[in-house]
Amino acid sequence: MVEFQTLKADEVKFGKNNFLEVARKKAIAEEGENEFIAISRGFFLPDGTKRFKKSLAIPDDKEIISFVAERLNEFCTGTSKASKAPEEAPAEEAPAEEEPKAEEAEEEKPEEEKAEEEKPEKEKAE
Repeated sequence: MVEFQTLKADEVKFGKNNFLEVARKKAIAEEGENEFIAISRGFFLPDGTKRFKKSLAIPDDKEIISFVAERLNEFCTGTSKASKAPEEAPAEEAPAEEEPKAEEAEEEKPEEEKAEEEKPEKEKAE
């Protein structure tokens, strides 16, 4: 049987009675222990009791945690009323190059590649 221990947890309330919780937890089993980060969403019952609806476990790996944190910050638009962070002036960035559309990409291929793509699968295997 696996036993879970919450080592540290922080939560933020949103909406009428919802919350998000970020916690460091430890799973203890006969095979050993494993620490991980859990991001959980839930709501409060009328008596104030917490009920968890969904949870995501993230491995305790610095690279993975950094990736998730960076993407969350990158995807954040800051338009929510709950956002309390002061807006920063956007950094000047060079415009990103768009990937060529399928028609344009095909025009750039050498004639040999185009001919190879048009051959039936049997001929390609030979």
